[in-house]
Amino acid sequence: QVQLVESGGGLVQPGGSLRLSCAASGSIFSISVMGWYRQAPGKQREMVATLTNGGRPNYSNFVKGRFTVSRDNAKNTVYLQMNSLKPDDTAVYFCNLREPLGLGTERVYWGQGTQVTVSS
Repeated sequence: QVQLVESGGGLVQPGGSLRLSCAASGSIFSISVMGWYRQAPGKQREMVATLTNGGRPNYSNFVKGRFTVSRDNAKNTVYLQMNSLKPDDTAVYFCNLREPLGLGTERVYWGQGTQVTVSS
């Protein structure tokens, strides 16, 4: 069983920065696609960024140029560097791991989430 533990959230002023971390247990991290999602009050959960096991990132348009996703396979950790934060970035941020099972199937794990609040 994989467990994901996020950290690094908090309160930041508009224009500020935060770095989120997500540490994964288990031995499948290096073969898995990692992702960050977020959910604001009253809204659906949405993809922020993903990163393949080969290091190829994918970003939602609303964070391109501001956020950077990275991973350290030796530490079983994925990061989300968030710069130029806006009040609209306020949400609970969730870490996501997609374990490939073969034949095009996968198993998905979620962290418990970390709150990011952007406010003056």
